[in-house]
Amino acid sequence: MRIVTYGAACSLDGFIADVAGGVEWLHMSRDVQAIMAEYWATIDTLVWGRKTWDFAASHGGTGEATPMANYIFSRTARAAPFVSVDPGAFVNELKRKPGKGICVMSGGHLAQALFAADAIDEVGLNIHPVLLGAGVPLFRDPGKRIALEMKDAKVISGGCLYAVYRVRTSHSGTSSRATSGRGKSRARRRSE
Repeated sequence: MRIVTYGAACSLDGFIADVAGGVEWLHMSRDVQAIMAEYWATIDTLVWGRKTWDFAASHGGTGEATPMANYIFSRTARAAPFVSVDPGAFVNELKRKPGKGICVMSGGHLAQALFAADAIDEVGLNIHPVLLGAGVPLFRDPGKRIALEMKDAKVISGGCLYAVYRVRTSHSGTSSRATSGRGKSRARRRSE
């Protein structure tokens, strides 16, 4: 089955952009370029939240120049590649089809729905040494606890920490996911 990875560059306090949507605090380096080049070779599908797609499109970074399949989730769906169906069911179906890995390019809303549906397999972070205090959160409450295990971690240029975690599931022989009592329906309602 294909691997779905959610990740981003983030502040130490878990934000992917400041309150104004700014990302000028991000540190780009050869380390980051090498990690991204290695990762991009393992995927052939990008799953986007609409706001992230709009931001990337305005900065020329939607992956349209590459031979990747793009699916953009939007509550007000337009023509393809925009998708308005349940994100968890859609991505879980994509996982069963042949192909390389799937990358989730999104803020916390789409990821929230995908975590709630057990669709995300890995979390990759480029953690920056800055505390923003507020902004666009990387994670939103999926309605349950998600157990992770370290796959890789290393310090990279700019004092950043690159970390990859595998989502632990009962299928992988590790501990099962514990629900927090809030249930999937709450996370699903917020993703709509």
